[in-house]
Amino acid sequence: MEAADPRNSVPPGRATPFFGFVAAVAALAVLLSAGPLAALAGRLAELPAAFWTMAALAVVCDARPFVPPGRRQSSAVFPSTCFTFAILLGWGLGPAVAVQTVAVVVSGWRMGHAAWRSGFNAAQYACALAAASAVTALGPGSIFAGGRLRAVDVLAVGAATAVWFAVNYGLVSTAIRLRFADRWWPGVRSGLGYELISTGSLLLLAPVLVAAARASAALIPLVLVPLFAVYRMARLAAEQEHLGALDPLTGLPNRKALLAEVAEQVHLHAERSARNEPDAQLALLLIDLDRFKNVNDALGHAVGDRLLIEVSARLAGAVGERDLLARLGGDEFAIVSTGLAGVDAARATAERLVAALAEPVSLDGLPLDVGGSIGIAMYPEHGEDFATLMRHADVAMYDAKHRNDTIAVYAAESDHNSAERLGLLADLRRVLEAGPVGSAERDAPVGARGGDGAALPAALPAAAGGPVDAGRPAPAGPGRWRARRHRQRAEPDHPDDLINRIVTAADPIRRRAAEPDVEPGGADAVGPAPQAGPARGDADGAGRITMYYQPQVAIATGEVVGVEALLRWRHPRRGMVDPEELIRVAEQSAVMRLLTRRVVDDVVEQLAKWSAAGITLRAALNVSVRDLHTGEIADQIADRLARYGVRPDRLQLEITEGALMADPRRVLATISRLHAIGVAIALDDFGTGYSSMQHLRRLPLSEVKVDRSFVLGMADDADDAAIVRSMIELAGALNLRVVAEGVEDERTWRLLHAAGCDVAQGWFYARPMPAGELTDWLARYRPLRPAAREAESRPPQAR
Repeated sequence: MEAADPRNSVPPGRATPFFGFVAAVAALAVLLSAGPLAALAGRLAELPAAFWTMAALAVVCDARPFVPPGRRQSSAVFPSTCFTFAILLGWGLGPAVAVQTVAVVVSGWRMGHAAWRSGFNAAQYACALAAASAVTALGPGSIFAGGRLRAVDVLAVGAATAVWFAVNYGLVSTAIRLRFADRWWPGVRSGLGYELISTGSLLLLAPVLVAAARASAALIPLVLVPLFAVYRMARLAAEQEHLGALDPLTGLPNRKALLAEVAEQVHLHAERSARNEPDAQLALLLIDLDRFKNVNDALGHAVGDRLLIEVSARLAGAVGERDLLARLGGDEFAIVSTGLAGVDAARATAERLVAALAEPVSLDGLPLDVGGSIGIAMYPEHGEDFATLMRHADVAMYDAKHRNDTIAVYAAESDHNSAERLGLLADLRRVLEAGPVGSAERDAPVGARGGDGAALPAALPAAAGGPVDAGRPAPAGPGRWRARRHRQRAEPDHPDDLINRIVTAADPIRRRAAEPDVEPGGADAVGPAPQAGPARGDADGAGRITMYYQPQVAIATGEVVGVEALLRWRHPRRGMVDPEELIRVAEQSAVMRLLTRRVVDDVVEQLAKWSAAGITLRAALNVSVRDLHTGEIADQIADRLARYGVRPDRLQLEITEGALMADPRRVLATISRLHAIGVAIALDDFGTGYSSMQHLRRLPLSEVKVDRSFVLGMADDADDAAIVRSMIELAGALNLRVVAEGVEDERTWRLLHAAGCDVAQGWFYARPMPAGELTDWLARYRPLRPAAREAESRPPQAR
């Protein structure tokens, strides 16, 4: 029994200061009570029957202390406190310390306390009684003089009670601090209110006992009646609380019981961790049944309830004896697995649960397949309290569902609702809702001005003679885009300052990086101030969102046939936000609709302005699964195309294979409407999803984009090259245009040309850039043809 209670041991490294404090308290107790105890021997014969009655009741009641439900054994209530404090008030310090010591020894033996623990408890009570006795001695001289209770007696008893509690609780708190170092305060603070009510009530009952003893010793046992009534009521309350902690359908513990168990186990495992024990981790496993809703909808809730009862029985048979299985409600269950050495042990428990649910459940001869997704959160790695562990286990469970897996351990990158991401989402919403700085111009006639706010020339210059607009372009509007994360290439400055300035002036990307940030309409140190336009300014400190465009070039002719709209967000605190993270955050909320609406507006408006300037380009943009599940995007695109007078074939929407497979029927209906409008549809990231040949044949596609993960490696990996060639051949057989993204070097470019790829996109041609810089780039660009490049590379004698 002693080994089962971790409070009988002291964590390594804490023994010296802790036991030094225990020895000091014991020495102080002996010093304070030695004289009164020595004098007690000559007074025993004089002590009345009332004293002996109280002493006997103190020892008997402490033999079975009351432990409130939901609390540890160390929170037990000892009734001897009431009797010993009454003895102190009636007969002095010596008798009170003697009776309290005997009661502590009896209760310590019954509860399996170590000898040092019982000794410390006796010493702390002796010190508290001595302090209370000193307070009563400061009074008028005699409490209950003449058997009557006076006002000064009430004040003296109240002060003595407060001092007793302060000394006793102070000594215990100090001992806890010395044992557990920085983990002492939460437990002390949370237990203060409970100790004030329980111990304070017993102490304040002591004057009543003394008054009764003055009248007749026969009245003292009557105090057991209210004590027993309180004890019985507490037991009934405990039974009711126990019933309230059970799920009425399955009989398993419910969420309330789970919370109490996790709080208790966290405390115990914190002590194990302080002692450097290997089994100091615990796991909270959250289970959500798969396809349970289908059973309820098809067979009714009565069958669903029977299924839950059977599932709970199976899960109970799969968990360990020390583990707690609880039903949270609906089809969710939770398990607290204790005494673990690491996450592998938690995974083993989860695998047993998965195996228990693998076999179909037979109800009325009908086999029902009910699997489950399990999320795991570990203490202390993933949280140190119930709320944090529960939330992280929930995140892991949904991560398992999203990956079509059965088990997942919490990972911060899967937590889409962390405080940081929620703040990022709020900033994104503020940027979008702030609207463009020049939003009034949307209602004005469309003129020859770029979506970045820069004025465009009437026609594209025939030769590169410098930038079309030397002004700094202002950011374009946000929306749904295909955000790509390119590998950053190191471009160190040239040691010669003059050469470095020439290179920077010739490269719009480097020139933009060298320019200071300016607000739309502000001064620019490099060129004239840009004209006002639909730029995105800072929205309450949330930063600036800018649309970038990356050229798409026909490999055979070198002609720029289109661009892809990409998004960049410069946050005032986080800097340039990772586009992939931005998409993950937006797709989890309704902010995605705002993004889609704004990007459609901005891209269509930009196409109109390019067209007015004599620039004929096709713009491609991505849409999310949410957009494809409704017909709203088709109506919006049709309205914007008509409003700006843009031909539908100038706009192309890119959908991923994952979006296609999420709900093929609804997605097909939406893209069929878009196709009927005249908008081209491209299948993005081709080769990374799970689309079948049947979908490729049925969809009104005009283009497929080979994913950059294959294109990047095709120059060095024969397998990647073979995969790319196969995709190009398949798309050609289906009469689809092929675009390869991620083309970053000449060798890859040549391999794609040899394989018959139609269009290439990547850093080999140009990086993504704002609309104004794209105009500059188009003015300087000269078509690059594979045949001409090969001729230039031949030796002179071979020409």
